[in-house]
Amino acid sequence: MGGFEKDSFVMNSLLAMYMNCGKKEEGGKVFDSMLKPNVVSWNSMISGYFKNGRAKEALGIFNKMVDDEVVVDCATVVSVLPVCGFLKELGVGRRVHELVKEKGWEKDIVVRNALVDMFAKCGSMEEARLVFDGMVQRDVVTWTSLINVYISNGDLRAALRLCFLMVHEGVKPNSVTLASLLSACGESNNLMDGRCLHGWAVRQKLESDVMVETSLIDMYAKCNRLDLSFQVFKRTSKRKTVPWNAILAGCIHNRLGNEAIKLFKEMLIEGVKPDGATLKSFLPAYAIHADLQQAMNMHSYLVRSGLLSNSEIATAVADIYSKCGHLESAYKIFSGIPDKNKDIYLWSVIIAGYGAHGHGEIAVSLFEDMVRAGVKPNEVTFTSVLHACSHAGLVDEGLDLFKFMLINHQISPADDHYTCIVDLLGRSGRLDEAYDIIRTMPYAPSHAVWGALLGACVIHENAELGEKAAKRLFELEPENTGNYVLMAKIYSAVGRWKDAENMRRIINDIGLRKAPAHSLIQVRNM
Repeated sequence: MGGFEKDSFVMNSLLAMYMNCGKKEEGGKVFDSMLKPNVVSWNSMISGYFKNGRAKEALGIFNKMVDDEVVVDCATVVSVLPVCGFLKELGVGRRVHELVKEKGWEKDIVVRNALVDMFAKCGSMEEARLVFDGMVQRDVVTWTSLINVYISNGDLRAALRLCFLMVHEGVKPNSVTLASLLSACGESNNLMDGRCLHGWAVRQKLESDVMVETSLIDMYAKCNRLDLSFQVFKRTSKRKTVPWNAILAGCIHNRLGNEAIKLFKEMLIEGVKPDGATLKSFLPAYAIHADLQQAMNMHSYLVRSGLLSNSEIATAVADIYSKCGHLESAYKIFSGIPDKNKDIYLWSVIIAGYGAHGHGEIAVSLFEDMVRAGVKPNEVTFTSVLHACSHAGLVDEGLDLFKFMLINHQISPADDHYTCIVDLLGRSGRLDEAYDIIRTMPYAPSHAVWGALLGACVIHENAELGEKAAKRLFELEPENTGNYVLMAKIYSAVGRWKDAENMRRIINDIGLRKAPAHSLIQVRNM
């Protein structure tokens, strides 16, 4: 270090620089080389590790600081409390709270805000509210922290009431507060409150803030009012990437893939540079349309732009190729990613791709490779591999995987898992076993589960079980024409012509009409 080890100001500045640039290893080396790190050095390590996604290491630094009897200050508390909240280390958070009381730092509003946020994120709303209610002074950060916690707990009503109280006490919500509330309205499909918040943003001249703009576009799209999303988007600065990302994601949410592709091209013409978030928002459009030529064009663009190195983007491209049935290209992308970077999402995509196109054996083999690689399967992965077994007729393999999910991973089967197992057994003619599975389900079977059984009864012409499945389906989705048609088909197959005619009469009596089938092909981009 050329003799600078003794200069704490230089060393702390160097440490902070490395941490702010995301170079945590280099920052750690600077810290280790310091002859006598002071409290600023320790605080920089805690906040630096946390900002760089190393929360457990950040907490370890704090514990070592305490063990070494380094005198802490307010900045230490403000640095470590977010770590406690993120890791849900309520015990450590409470000890920090006791330290705050001991040192007399409770009057510091920044410390109080950090305590409210920590208790709330640890799930102790009672303690969070006690700290909040005991505050003589509350700023917008205090109110927004508590509002965000109510939102994260799914209590939008309480969050909106808190916002009203905030305004009543003379504290003006900022763009962060509004963005959080608008996002919550979108998630809960609450258009009425979302529009009220939009009106309030206009009156407070916050509508042009990029966070608020983006949240408005997102909220309207999720409330199925993409027309209003476009109205907001047209008033935004077209030079910013974030509003483009929001409107692209809105198109995908509303399954308007062609519109998203058109917008992306406009974005490039406008000279706005896409980022990782843009592509994650937009790439599903290609998966929706499963257009191989467009997928290959986009793949080429990503290679030229150097963006394919991002594992999330690579996963999206592999998914597009899988949806297009071009499994060779999907696997090439999959195999090109280092094993250490292959996460559960990438594995799930490649397994689902092979399973969906009838390659059940390969899907099961890939699943086994994933487990051997130490990647823990999730509910989606199990659904994909069970679906693959069902369509490939791999009955024993599917049942073994179902047991493996229950015993080794202790995952409670979801509706999709039961649907796959019923379909698997039903297709192979083991209808009684499929029905027994349904009867032992810990919750009421959905229309998908009963539909899988009815479909199997059609294949194997089992009128008795078909009637039981159809009866439940008529209750769950009385206007689904397909269920009546399938039951009529079973009756016709077993020679019960009167019952088949009666089923058609029921369809006519309640005014149902079978929806006509249709297909699309593309010729010269049309």
